Amino acid sequence: MANVHSTAVHAGHAEPNFSTKAIWRTFWILLVITCIELIIGMFIAPHFHSLRIMFNILYIFLTLTKAFYIVAEFMHLRHELKNLIMTIVVPLFLFFWFIGAFLWDGNSYRSLRNHYDPHHKEQSSVKVPETEHGGAAKKPGELE
Repeated sequence: MANVHSTAVHAGHAEPNFSTKAIWRTFWILLVITCIELIIGMFIAPHFHSLRIMFNILYIFLTLTKAFYIVAEFMHLRHELKNLIMTIVVPLFLFFWFIGAFLWDGNSYRSLRNHYDPHHKEQSSVKVPETEHGGAAKKPGELE
């Protein structure tokens, strides 16, 4: 009888196995990366407007790192065969390539349309200063 009691006590307080340790490690990694993103985004980046592109690249890198850990550990992709991993990862990279190609092609189409279509011009973001009577200010040497 005492033997049954001792096994029940040990069964209730089982040591964490490898998967539990890996999940906690992933949790702490994700927590640290998220805290770094928040500190940079809330306290550092607002003071350096000229470095906006660098901060955007950093955010993309940190977000992709978090996505890797989430997919690898919580979707169990890290422990799969290489062929299955490539079956999932290669189309993902192609998806990102498609997005970049479509954005590049759309920008090219917009530029060519603005250049060659005389009846279509996109509005400029530059504002023309107005006079006190509400009309546009005349440039020096411009006829009235």
